[in-house]
Amino acid sequence: MSSEYATIDPEREAGFEPYRAISKTAVLSLVLGLVAIFGIYSAPLLILALVSTVFGINGYRNVVRYPNELTGKRLAIIGTLVGATVFIGGIARHSYVYATEVPDGYVRISFADLQPDKNKPWIPVPETALAFDGEKIFVKGYLYPDGQQYNIKRFVLVPDLGTCCFGGQPKLTDMIEVTLEEPLQTVYNMKKRRLAGVMKVDTTLKPVSGVNGVYYQLKANHLR
Repeated sequence: MSSEYATIDPEREAGFEPYRAISKTAVLSLVLGLVAIFGIYSAPLLILALVSTVFGINGYRNVVRYPNELTGKRLAIIGTLVGATVFIGGIARHSYVYATEVPDGYVRISFADLQPDKNKPWIPVPETALAFDGEKIFVKGYLYPDGQQYNIKRFVLVPDLGTCCFGGQPKLTDMIEVTLEEPLQTVYNMKKRRLAGVMKVDTTLKPVSGVNGVYYQLKANHLR
């Protein structure tokens, strides 16, 4: 008789369900998954989608393991599905863009290709950069702010947002002066630009308003 009474839950007898906390891991999984949707356009945010997937799986396991203490199984499932879908879809999209973004006949370069040789730091323009002089190249970067807002035809391109907006004066080899051919023009914002055109490399600095000067120039006929 005593063992029978010991198994009775007073709350259930009174018509109340015992309190169960919502799994924080499950909630966080869903929140991160929703934020990670922006990773479709910005690849670094896809790491949030991966974290969302891991948290969702862990949240689901915790709820299954402790059903009397935790709830939130549905949140965990949704967070896992959203995170996994965004991660896989984002990787596929960015891979496709990378594979197709360079116009035919152009060579992809990065600002890393324009940096001085570590073994010859006294030479500001390395031989690898000189090889691009007169070549048709494709490069990505951000507009360096110089006060222009609209109908921009000429600007300085820098490699990242830190250099663009928070890094002060960029390094000389972190700048490309871009001149857009007609009818191309742009506006100032923090969006990454994809440019293609003919590169010019000088071993002497060309004066440019607002910066210390440039070694690299690009006459661009392609802008995205």
